[in-house]
Amino acid sequence: MHKWIAISSALLTAMSLAANAGEPAAAAGWKQKQFIITFWCPPPATDEALANVAAENYNLTEVPVEGLDVAARHGLRAMLNNSLLNPAVLDDPAKRSQLDALIDRVKKHPALEAYYITDEPGAGAFPGLGKLVAYLRERDPDHLAYINLFPTYASEAQLGVSADAAERAKVGYPQNFAGVGTSDKTVLAYREHLKQFIEIVKPDLISYDHYHFLLSGDGSQYFLNLALIRQAAQEANKPFLNIVQACNGEKVWRLPNAAEMRWLAYTTMAYGGRGISYFVYWMPKVYGGLYQDGKPSPLARDVANLNAEMVKLGPSLLELNSVGVYHTAPLPYGTQAVPADAPVQIVGKGEFVLGLFGASGRTTSFMIVNRNYKEPAEAEVKVAIPGRKLQELDRKTGRWTKGEPLSADRQVKIRLDSGDGRLFRAVEQ
Repeated sequence: MHKWIAISSALLTAMSLAANAGEPAAAAGWKQKQFIITFWCPPPATDEALANVAAENYNLTEVPVEGLDVAARHGLRAMLNNSLLNPAVLDDPAKRSQLDALIDRVKKHPALEAYYITDEPGAGAFPGLGKLVAYLRERDPDHLAYINLFPTYASEAQLGVSADAAERAKVGYPQNFAGVGTSDKTVLAYREHLKQFIEIVKPDLISYDHYHFLLSGDGSQYFLNLALIRQAAQEANKPFLNIVQACNGEKVWRLPNAAEMRWLAYTTMAYGGRGISYFVYWMPKVYGGLYQDGKPSPLARDVANLNAEMVKLGPSLLELNSVGVYHTAPLPYGTQAVPADAPVQIVGKGEFVLGLFGASGRTTSFMIVNRNYKEPAEAEVKVAIPGRKLQELDRKTGRWTKGEPLSADRQVKIRLDSGDGRLFRAVEQ
């Protein structure tokens, strides 16, 4: 759709340095308590439909006011959708009073997690959205005001920013950027869009969508988008959520299979993502979603099984901070090779994503993902993280295994199914 321009290694280094500079800081407002597993296009808020949602291991659904009680009955968190959650309401005293009454009605409801605000706004809408987010935060600081952003392949007109203006100002880059990579308008425009969103709207969560699987092949900017969102989220000390493709509702899309869905989820987790949302859940059959005309598709079962793994991985992932993300060759657009001094090295062949996790910049854990979603692979990994044993997070129990002693050369072989990922840590015990 757009011209892809190779991003320079110097720019990626600057991005990585900025992203690793700080740890999440305490702040007033909504706090994430669980790894988010949700979807777009919710089912009707009936007991039957939401019982299925809960059984499929989702933890967040979208409902009208009358659906809050139904969500609570099934142990689900809920995102409220209501026409009063609109910036224009603040300029109408009567409507604003109605909004106040709505907030007072729902803010103590045990199921409420978030207020749905809007999808893919341009930068011109940010001032109004910022006022609404601040208004909601003042009256109900415990719940999220949810806004979803465009992907990198959106046009400058859609983003509402100018890459040329960003280039002239070097907006959003660390001081050592020094003009490197300024010909890459995709990066410049998107970083400017993210910068304005964070500074003006002041969100508690960064959410975006990116649809990667096309009839003509795979998109070119999936990992670039992950890298830019990760960087922005870490600079702002906010979690991020990735909305991934689970349908073929657009003419140029292909329907992902189970291995591709796994690839989307695990690459997001390797980049430090704190949530997954599927597009779409409940739609007519022609859209090819997880539920079609009210009936589950075969992919719905595969996704439910994948969700079950994320439920078990989630608590440990929320305790870890992403300290680096690297790839083996051939490097996709927007990625970095594993540095020679990284505490985990991939010494054999294969296409992998390596996510490093820890605290205060110190690596304690890592996730390795098979970047090939068509074939299984075996990663030969050298672990220099201090510790005598290597433990894996068991995706069935949610507990760390007893661990295997690391050999003298500290090299291990890790078997990965197509598109799969596994989470490890080194310990002394």
